[in-house]
Amino acid sequence: MTDSLVKLFGSPARVKLLRLFLFNPRQHWALAEAAAHAQVTTAATRKELKLFVSAKIVKRVRGRFVLNDDFEYLEAMQALLLNAPARGRDIYERFRSVGALKLVIVAGIFIGDWEEGRLDLLVVGDRIKDVPLRRKLRALESELGKELRYAILSTPEFLYRLNMSDKLLRDVMDYPHSVVYDRLNIGVK
Repeated sequence: MTDSLVKLFGSPARVKLLRLFLFNPRQHWALAEAAAHAQVTTAATRKELKLFVSAKIVKRVRGRFVLNDDFEYLEAMQALLLNAPARGRDIYERFRSVGALKLVIVAGIFIGDWEEGRLDLLVVGDRIKDVPLRRKLRALESELGKELRYAILSTPEFLYRLNMSDKLLRDVMDYPHSVVYDRLNIGVK
């Protein structure tokens, strides 16, 4: 993670875990669950959660950890750490090696829309290698601290859905989004 926040906060584990709790404010996490979702070792997670509890960022409820919504700097921390739009700019570079990408559109959290139910990422391409793509998606999710809502479509499937005014595509294109990469030249803005 080349995130300058890592330098500021001291470790990648701390930033990943802070984002995990800030992006999922009502979610209660067991230690092992938090470690798995953030892709951090259990030992590092235990250390960071102990620090978070002592700083009152996180509270322990029945053996599970949850964001403390009474933390006095909560809004400032969220504004600082939930900078997913900055991650959206390098999406194409992250995923270009997984196949012949034709179109990459970011929406949802990548443009600052935290509303549930909308896609965050639409990837269109051919010969997409599933395992490397999912590995890169999991890595990005661990950096962001949130599961991404995404769709991966082949070029023919995308064009068919586009011509049929498919609801999935309309939900992306009728609302704020950003085209990161467009080899199809379909004029999507």
